[in-house]
Amino acid sequence: MGFAKFILWTGLKTLGLIFLGLLAAKAIAALRDSRAPGRRDRLFAARSALYLALVLVVMLGANYLGRDVAAEIYARASSGDLDRRQFAKAYENAVRAVELRPDSLPYWEALATAKLALRQYASVVADLPVFLALGKGQLAEDDGYRLATSYYLLAQYDKVPALTQAMVAVNRSHAAPYILEGYTYMAQKRYGDAERIFLAVLQMFPTQQAAVEGLAHTHFLSGNCAAARAVLDQTSRFSFPPESRRRFEALKDLYAQ
Repeated sequence: MGFAKFILWTGLKTLGLIFLGLLAAKAIAALRDSRAPGRRDRLFAARSALYLALVLVVMLGANYLGRDVAAEIYARASSGDLDRRQFAKAYENAVRAVELRPDSLPYWEALATAKLALRQYASVVADLPVFLALGKGQLAEDDGYRLATSYYLLAQYDKVPALTQAMVAVNRSHAAPYILEGYTYMAQKRYGDAERIFLAVLQMFPTQQAAVEGLAHTHFLSGNCAAARAVLDQTSRFSFPPESRRRFEALKDLYAQ
């Protein structure tokens, strides 16, 4: 949810709470007194109880809105901390957001992003039941990618392809899941599968640097240094930034040794 939309929605909820509180107070005040002493006493007691209940309801509503606002502030602070590469602070702020609103999936996503930045891969995996519960049994694309990345970095390679293939089935134009799957096969020494994946990526995205390097390194690890260098030589047909060119030249030097 964008910040402007969040402010608007929170403002509407605040106005709604105020309106309902005033409406309820007016309705309680409109209760008529009776001339009979016994009934007058009972009506006074009923009014007092209703006013007390109204105050409690308003206080609970205000507390809920306050927690909403505080959680959003912490989540946005976490995002800013990540941009500044202050990963520990990002984690602390995301934890506070989740503590205030444990039923909010975006705040759990902010926490997972901070955990990934801090290399807390096992913790990302451990949160999977929460994501499935809040997502009604489904993982959003970014959540699935963070989980697959954590499995890869934990060397739990057998759990990666099912996630990446599910992401590709939904969004075939997203290169990252393909590349992660390719590197997973490379780590498993399934070089033929890795080559197939990287070639598929490069057919769609010829200037995808990670796929170029993945394909070249797959050939290198399988013992075909000439093919590895050829992959890098073929990049001359496409436009790459200078830092990528320097990276390719360094890899060609490595493969020539």
